[in-house]
Amino acid sequence: MCESEPTDTDHWQARVDLAAAFQWTARLDMHEGVANHFSLSISADNSKFLMNPNQKHFSRIRASDLIVIDSHDRDTLRREHAPDPTAWGLHRGLHSHCTHARCVMHVHPIYSTVLASLADSRLPPIDQNCATFFNRYVIDEDYGGLAFEDEGKRCAKLLDENEKNILIMGNHGIVVLGETVATTFNRLYYFERAAKTYILALQTGKSLRIMSDDLAEKTAQELEGYPEQDIRHFTEIKTILSKEGSDFDE
Repeated sequence: MCESEPTDTDHWQARVDLAAAFQWTARLDMHEGVANHFSLSISADNSKFLMNPNQKHFSRIRASDLIVIDSHDRDTLRREHAPDPTAWGLHRGLHSHCTHARCVMHVHPIYSTVLASLADSRLPPIDQNCATFFNRYVIDEDYGGLAFEDEGKRCAKLLDENEKNILIMGNHGIVVLGETVATTFNRLYYFERAAKTYILALQTGKSLRIMSDDLAEKTAQELEGYPEQDIRHFTEIKTILSKEGSDFDE
């Protein structure tokens, strides 16, 4: 099932939040033109989820534009408002096989993608943002081409088996999972910031100041317990968009 016209009460707040994430991601230049995709589960079993329509620029996506995907409907790609085939493959696989994949964000932001392009794609804890993700990501070393169904299942298995929320997709980009749009976007935002710090540090050619494992883990746990930072960050984003007259909530 793939729907294009929601009712006013059809998971409206979920739609508004996801649309805000699309527009802000474009604002930060973390998008890939009319490619890449976000999704948000709207059913208890993860089988139905909201997703961006095929080939629409992130900066123009509104709440009412989001389509509803039913992962049990094998005719989805033959319907009039079908999603991008790679979005179907990747997000269907993640929502189907990762119980913690309520919200999924897949993008190719420049610094995270540079990290994913290195032979060693680890993110060492050289600052507080980098330490946030210490032992909290998995690296995909076996890129298999565009994320059609088999590739989507393979990526989902990596995240599920390792119980992680971030997949550094070697030769590709990143996938970020979360329980809510706010949590997932916040995780995406700070991962890209961390990757930027690391890549720029490498460019200096100087020795890196790397935290000990114990300190990095302590810092990560402290940041995980920081109260409502993700909610407040995302609320501010929606407030800015609203004050600027954005149509994200239409």
